[in-house]
Amino acid sequence: MKRSDRGGSRSYVMRLARILALYVAGVLGFLALMTWAEQRGLSRQWIGPIFLFLTVMVYAAIGVYGRTSDADEYYVAGRRIPPIFNGMASAADWMSAASFISLSGALYLQGFSGTHEAPGGLAYLLGWTGGFVLVAMLIAPHLRAMRLYTIPDFFQVRYGGSWPRIIAALSAVLCSFTYVVAQIYGVGLIASRLTGVQFEIGIMLGLGGVLLCSFLGGMRAITWTQVAQYIVILLSFMLPVSWLAYKQLGNPVAPVVFGVQLDKIAEKEERLLVSSDEREVISDYLQRAMEYEQRLRNVGAALEHERAAARERIQRLRAQNADVGLIVTASRDLMVMPRDEAAAREQWTRALQDNLERARDLGGLPRHSQAFVGDPNGTPQEQRDFRDARRNFLALMFCLMVGTAGLPHLLTRYYTVPTVAGARTSVAWSLVFIALLYLSAPAMAALVKYEVMSHLVGSRYDQLPTWMAQWSRVDTALLSVEDINGDGIVQFGEIRFGVDLIMLAMPEIAGLPYVISGLVAAGGLAAALSTADGLLLTISNALVRDLYFHSKRRKASPEQRVILTKFTLLSVALSAAFVASLKPAEILPMVSASFSIAASAFVPAMVLGIFWRGTTRQGAVAGMLAGLSVTMYYLLSHADTVRQLLPQAWLADGLWWGIQPISAGVFGVPAGVAVTCLVSLATRPGRLPVVRPDGL
Repeated sequence: MKRSDRGGSRSYVMRLARILALYVAGVLGFLALMTWAEQRGLSRQWIGPIFLFLTVMVYAAIGVYGRTSDADEYYVAGRRIPPIFNGMASAADWMSAASFISLSGALYLQGFSGTHEAPGGLAYLLGWTGGFVLVAMLIAPHLRAMRLYTIPDFFQVRYGGSWPRIIAALSAVLCSFTYVVAQIYGVGLIASRLTGVQFEIGIMLGLGGVLLCSFLGGMRAITWTQVAQYIVILLSFMLPVSWLAYKQLGNPVAPVVFGVQLDKIAEKEERLLVSSDEREVISDYLQRAMEYEQRLRNVGAALEHERAAARERIQRLRAQNADVGLIVTASRDLMVMPRDEAAAREQWTRALQDNLERARDLGGLPRHSQAFVGDPNGTPQEQRDFRDARRNFLALMFCLMVGTAGLPHLLTRYYTVPTVAGARTSVAWSLVFIALLYLSAPAMAALVKYEVMSHLVGSRYDQLPTWMAQWSRVDTALLSVEDINGDGIVQFGEIRFGVDLIMLAMPEIAGLPYVISGLVAAGGLAAALSTADGLLLTISNALVRDLYFHSKRRKASPEQRVILTKFTLLSVALSAAFVASLKPAEILPMVSASFSIAASAFVPAMVLGIFWRGTTRQGAVAGMLAGLSVTMYYLLSHADTVRQLLPQAWLADGLWWGIQPISAGVFGVPAGVAVTCLVSLATRPGRLPVVRPDGL
């Protein structure tokens, strides 16, 4: 029996279904056992490491079992994955750390529409879901019919020559590396919280699970690992949100009933807006912002004054024979002061902006259910805010949709099904499996916000739960709460959550059993690992198969190419882990940037190459370079590090039409389409290869 026939046979699918059913039963049995153990007194210090160790070991075992050196198996899993299972693997590949960890957090912090400065909210749900429609209609079946291995292969076959393939391979490395850094950051975040180790050590613990899957078995091992990971992701998302919905509303079907809480949240927001305590908090943050503004007027003198005051405090404490802890704290405060005027200016400028942000109503958060910030009929500033928020919402949704259609690690998944029709079916199954989680994300955000407003706000600082201190030790950007007005009561404006915290801390916020916290962390780890596997394989394939061997026409057997790809994958993984250890940004902005890069670099030349026979090699090269250049220029022009290194005259002067850098692809994609069309029309070839594969 041929592989493609076996991949679609009923007996083969039924055998896989039985294995999956046994796996699901095993996962549920493990959860029941851990719940029983917690009730019998198992320490929380053991629950987290057990979840981490066992889940990673299961993925590693699948990776070892699926190990292969066969090129067809390593690159495309033998093209025999049934559509339903490939849809499940695609959903796990797609449900990255950004979707699992950060999506609910973005909805919590940005509401449904986001703001003019932080577009998001439902734009992520609509953009990512709509992107799969583009994949199904425009790209996946056509690529599968060509029987290729990588996305750069398409540019080689369609356009010929070296440059289309080289640009595609380098673009794949660029967008995938940005994406994989975000996933490994999520791995470190979760592993450090589960085990209590340092963030950097947590990265290395999780990275071992990634490598055992992708290093040994390539796409074959990754596919079945991702199927197993999807089950963990689904359970870890649906169980806690259903539990919280039942706790608050008496109905576990969260997507159906959470609308009741939206009305209650709106009522609480109205009360907070007129609360005298909240107004006092706003006033205190504004006063602190003015103090930083005063320091920035003469940085050198202010820095010297701060150092002198710190030294004087240390001397006074020593003279009073104060507690050693107070002296150590004062000495640490002196040591962490900015080392020079430049560092002081940078630190105080950030602090000024942060305090100004927190001096806004509701701690700087928009109203949860409003369409857009601002008011189309209000003051000129409110009208500008409304226009900017709406424009950024649409721009981000566009970038996420088109970027989804261009992500190399996602499109490669549809090379693994037996037939062209299977590719279309696989995309449909992907949407089904993703929708199960995406429909619950807005419910999760609303339920958690109601929980915070109802139980955390108004509590006493001396009675705060221990999980808050534990999460703040992992990373202060994840959680900060301070009694700025000194009343000993937690106000809503005094709480600052990071976008990556809401989902991971949700069981603790809601007071659920700690075993649910372990399950959620395991789900987040599975989401990060599943996407990291596919991304690392994409990068290593691009570097080895599409660049190294094609550039010099080096001779090597398929097994030798696979071995070299494996070791390249190892090097890329370690490099990404190093970058992630520097904590460059939150997960969601990093991921969104990779979507803009993929959208501008791949989609114009790919779609035009499939549907317009007049697209030329010169047009494709020019369009890819133009789209990528515009996107990268806009992204880098607003990166703080780049702005410090390069002259301001070389960078973009402010925002273009008020669009935030996260949506840079909204400029790159039209530029790529226009340049591709114009150059193709100008070069006018005599005869071009036409992509009309069999089966379409």
